[in-house]
Amino acid sequence: VQLQASGGGLVQAGGSLRLSCGASGRPFGSYAVGWFRQAPGKEREFVAAISWNGRVTSYADSVKGRFTISRDNAKNTVYLQMNTLGPEDTAVYYCAARQSTLVHTTTRDYQYWGQGTLVTVSS
Repeated sequence: VQLQASGGGLVQAGGSLRLSCGASGRPFGSYAVGWFRQAPGKEREFVAAISWNGRVTSYADSVKGRFTISRDNAKNTVYLQMNTLGPEDTAVYYCAARQSTLVHTTTRDYQYWGQGTLVTVSS
């Protein structure tokens, strides 16, 4: 499956963005999906994940209550709604997928990766 992340951009602190992860190549409905981010000079870190059917989600503590992950399997798309953004959220955001009935929160669990989309939050 091929993944395409989009929706990044420049936003002021306190603002919102919605990222999208579009999939092609195979039906997306059997894939667990995660969002990760990587800031300059830092390791890639987990942000949020969602199960294949959307019923189970997981979030990093740093984004709980501000970010929401969701999916529309009919559109082969997973979303990451990001609210109350702060400069600490500045990073390249990546989506990843693997065939699984579980939720996965580590980079090594994922087989497929998108190219990343840059989110910059100005103070």
